[in-house]
Formats: sequence, structure tokens, C-alpha cells
Amino acid sequence: MSATDRPARIERVMIVAKRQRPKALVVARQVARLLARHRIPIVYDPDTARALGRRGVGRRPQGRGAEVDLYVVIGGDGTLLSVARSIAARPRPILGINLGGLGFLTETSVEETEAVLEEVLRGHYRLEQRMSLQVSHVRAGRILTRRSVLNDVVINKGALARIVDLGVTVDRQFVTTYKADGLIVSSPTGSTAYSLSAGGPIIHPAMAALLIAPICPHTLTMRPLVVPETSRVEVTLRTDDSEVYLTLDGQVGYPLKAKDRVRVTRGPRPVLMVRSGRKTYYDVLRHKLHWGER
Repeated sequence: MSATDRPARIERVMIVAKRQRPKALVVARQVARLLARHRIPIVYDPDTARALGRRGVGRRPQGRGAEVDLYVVIGGDGTLLSVARSIAARPRPILGINLGGLGFLTETSVEETEAVLEEVLRGHYRLEQRMSLQVSHVRAGRILTRRSVLNDVVINKGALARIVDLGVTVDRQFVTTYKADGLIVSSPTGSTAYSLSAGGPIIHPAMAALLIAPICPHTLTMRPLVVPETSRVEVTLRTDDSEVYLTLDGQVGYPLKAKDRVRVTRGPRPVLMVRSGRKTYYDVLRHKLHWGER
């Protein structure tokens, strides 16, 4: 993660709201009114446009919406992760507004929305560059899928599957074969997601590293491993009689077969996160993890 010194002027904004939450649509209208007062053109992703009854103004994030200067994402961390993947080829700054409690990624609350957005429009914000991951699913030497993610790449077994064997190499050097329920390869940002539940360490997002964490390993000496961000992590499925899946950011999944390989490297482009400066990373950790409370 790094921060740019000169935030760009905001001249066009994309609004993306979690359409299943009525509150998100209320906040979307609130954001639209504020932007209209500043005479800033607004576009919506297609789902948000339909939910708001705005015909003909929807744009797909991968298309012309990529020309916007700012994405305002209203929902939770999951909504933001989805947007980050959709614009991975052409990253744009993302401001996340959380509908519930403070999120690890969507740090702005509904109550703070107008004040924070006013600050952003005046250029009073930091732009953090969060390291992404690039993952490739390889079968018989052919790449079936290549995607960019922000949080993590997870290989795990189905509900009725037995423990799986996962061979791991780092830069083509053999590390071990994990016998476990699965394996997580995480970015520093994703260290507070699934990896944290699996006993992995919290890695500050300013660090450039990849985290490898087993899920319920058969041997307790198999511990999480942190490797340099230049590493190429490759995981080979060595189990042929179980249902095993590859999941990206907890949202997109693919079935794996025996001898399939999953390659993970640092992504070619970062995810750009807008930070207002009202909360530090440690404020978020303390609040989300209830540190210091009895």
C-alpha cells in the first residue's frame, strides 16, 4: 500500500449500491443529490440504475464507467470487493460506505457520508494503493481462468469431502504438502478476512507480501507462512476423490480436479482506496476486533 500525494480532481462519479438493501438505495439518492449540488455528472451500474428506476443511465464498470474519477460503493466489504474485481484492468479510486458497522474496507459510516464526500470533492483525502493478487487456474497445461482479486484465493473441500492434499511450491521450490480442509493465499488486505479465522496473522496493508494459511491442518505444526510479494505461489491438488473448489474473494467459485494447479502472484495493478483520514487502520482493527474491551 502507498498513498498518492495529489488526489485527482473528481469530475465524474459512478454510484454502486447493494440493491437488496433498501437503505443502500436511500443513501444512493442522498449521494446523488449532493453530487448534483456540485454539478458533478453521475452514472450508475446497471443494477443500481434499475433499482432506482433510472432508465438509460446504467453503465457497466468494465465499459464506459471505467472513465469515471470515483466509485462510491454503498453496501459492505463484499460489494466493494465485487467492484474492485470488475475494474481491475482499469483501477479507479473507490470510496466505500458501510451500511452497518465499520467495515475493514468500507470504513465510512452512513452518518459520515455527506461530510466525507464533501471532503473528497475538495481534494481532502488520501488515496491508498492496496496490493492485489492475480490467480490462474491451470488444467493440463491450459489456463482455464485468470482473475484479479483484492482479498484472497481459497482452495477448500466440499461439505462431505475428506481432508485434501495440497502440494505447495514458492518460486518453483517445494514447500510442503498440506493435509487440511483447504488453503488460503491472501494479500495483506485480505489477512483480516478468512485467513484471520483460520489463525493467520494480521498483516498491515502497507506491507508487500503474500500469506499462505492452511485451513484446519491435520498436523498442528503446519503454520501460516508469509512470503515476499515477488513470489509465485503454486498449489497442486493431489486428491482425486473429493469435491474441491477454488473461491476468489469468497464470491466467485470454480470446481477443481485432481492435478489442477492454482498459481498466485502479485497483481499487475493495485486497488485504489479513498481514505478520508478520519480513521486510522488501527482504529478499524480496534473497533472490528473489539480490542481493549472486557
